Amino acid sequence: MENPLLTESPHRCGAPQFDKIRKEHYLPAFEAGIREARAEVDAIAANPESPDFANTVEALEYSGKTLGRVSDVFFNLLEAESDDEMQSIAEKVSPMLTDYSMYVSHNPLLFKRVEAVYNKRDSMTLDKDQRKLLENTYRSFFRNGASLGEKERESYGEYARELSLLTLAFGNNVLKSTNAFILHIPDVSGLDGLPDYLVEAGAAEARERGLEGWVYTLNYPSYAPFMKYSRRRDLRRKMYMAYNTKGIGGDTDNTSVLKEIVSLRMKMSSMLGYGTYADYVLEENMARTPETVEKFLSGLMEPSLPFARDEIRQIYRYAAEHGFEDSSIMPWDFMFWSERYKESEFFLDEELLKPYFRLEDCIAAVFDLASRLYGIRFIEADDLPRYHEDVKVYDVVDEDGKQLAILYADFFPRQGKRGGAWMTEFRGQCVRDGVEERPAVSIVTNFTKPGENSPSLLTHDELTTFLHEFGHALHGIFAEGRYPSLTGTSVARDFVELPSQIMENWAYEPAYLKTFAKHYRTGEPIPDELIGRIVRARNFLSGYQQVRQLQFGIIDMAWHTLEAFPQEDALSFEKKVLGKYAVMPDVPGVAVSPAFNHIFSGGYAAGYYSYKWAEVLEADAFSLFRQNGIFDRGTAQSFRENILSKGGTEDPAVLYRNFRGHDPDPSALMEKLGLADRQ
Repeated sequence: MENPLLTESPHRCGAPQFDKIRKEHYLPAFEAGIREARAEVDAIAANPESPDFANTVEALEYSGKTLGRVSDVFFNLLEAESDDEMQSIAEKVSPMLTDYSMYVSHNPLLFKRVEAVYNKRDSMTLDKDQRKLLENTYRSFFRNGASLGEKERESYGEYARELSLLTLAFGNNVLKSTNAFILHIPDVSGLDGLPDYLVEAGAAEARERGLEGWVYTLNYPSYAPFMKYSRRRDLRRKMYMAYNTKGIGGDTDNTSVLKEIVSLRMKMSSMLGYGTYADYVLEENMARTPETVEKFLSGLMEPSLPFARDEIRQIYRYAAEHGFEDSSIMPWDFMFWSERYKESEFFLDEELLKPYFRLEDCIAAVFDLASRLYGIRFIEADDLPRYHEDVKVYDVVDEDGKQLAILYADFFPRQGKRGGAWMTEFRGQCVRDGVEERPAVSIVTNFTKPGENSPSLLTHDELTTFLHEFGHALHGIFAEGRYPSLTGTSVARDFVELPSQIMENWAYEPAYLKTFAKHYRTGEPIPDELIGRIVRARNFLSGYQQVRQLQFGIIDMAWHTLEAFPQEDALSFEKKVLGKYAVMPDVPGVAVSPAFNHIFSGGYAAGYYSYKWAEVLEADAFSLFRQNGIFDRGTAQSFRENILSKGGTEDPAVLYRNFRGHDPDPSALMEKLGLADRQ
């Protein structure tokens, strides 16, 4: 059987052969890829020539190409187009990949060669990226246990295998618990307050499931608007409890899984000589130490908390004046009443905005922004296969006509797709055997689906999310470099969000919104008055939103700075950590941690703070665009050359200074959020 995963794709940018790939191809492809990669590693380790940069470090960097290609396709589709069979394959493959990783990291002959090259680094003539690759490679061996004794290496490898399966199980449990709940509304009394588009969406969801009436799910485009508009407090509470108890109890319980994950991370980092897992992680980030992160988070939390609590009181006062009779706002009330307050205070209703943000217009506008800033063009690529009918594919072409990348865009929710939004790659950029390989980049979101009688209309928040993920995509698209592990988004975790978060700013710029926001029915441009309301409402609940994000960072650090395991259960531990930062009444039985994919099945363990860290960077960086003009090509070109194209070839602090001319000022974030003005 010919396996399309084991042959080079004939398509430009190595675009995967989705029209030929079948699920039965994955396991044999992984097995073949691992065999090939092991043989390459064995050849490097047994090379009779004296170890040098080319025959050891560079050779290792380029090894495992087939395995990388198979992994990129499979794991990206595991997130975007999964089912029980894909998850079963993942459970088989995960320990195989861990074993291969340990085979490399715990290979004494290979480590001896890498160490020999590293020890003579100061006497060699190396380019900047070569020295960085050498340092990263040596450090990677150490950080994966290469210097441990034989028995310790065996234990470390076993822990790594267990951890890979547990993180996989955690994510599967979140997806299953998300899909397991529906709110089925059989009669119109349950629709009180819902706008027409949401009623239509609920009816479409019910029809897909073969049910009468209306269905709402825990996917965010369904959950969030329901919570904002439903006047049925009992149904809001039901939705809230389902959403905030994902991964708690039943067949998809994650409370014990996350404790095992934390425990294994503690053991592994301790074996390597680190005080905590956070010490281990942060060594590679801009922040460097847990103390720096904790000081950063508390430095933002302390001034933000009073604003957040005052905002909650304002919402409660408004609700009480408009018929709310309880003594305090509960979490399932907050989105509903804050939306009513926002409508009253800013005369801004999502229903007023959505008609101006038709998805097709937003796609064209986001691409046009990139064209104005960077001169690149996006051309729909109908000849390339895609993994789902909803996916759109584009050629990305530079000003000089050079093919920069392929871009996949997957916008709508479905059962096999995890929640949220993300950017990834099916192939990264590098130079191999003297030939440059350009990337195949993907952005995945869960935007509002088209209705039976209306197109996909985005909320302003969804437009902002689109710009965010597109910023990550540009980081991959503009990648320039030789080595796969140093290009594109392969940068420090607390630096990688800068290119994405800076793009969000354009969603609030009148000069940009006026270029595309037109009513999808009438073609009338969005009124200046409505744009003014968007801008004025930008910092609505900014204190509350900041505290919420900081709480996520704090609980992440709490789990990963443990030196001994806590006696209490996961829910009690979380409440103890976050109790003093609470801004809403406590609800028994709910928690963030059991569904916190970012830190327990993603790559943000001891790194969730980086969203706020990068927000400081982008607030300061975007001020240069404001100073020079939000469409200024010179500023954009500098951002491309100094940030987007450099990848991980240099220290991110140096890259930032090269662009901005100075270190970032944390006060820029408080000013951006309007919190400095309220002090």
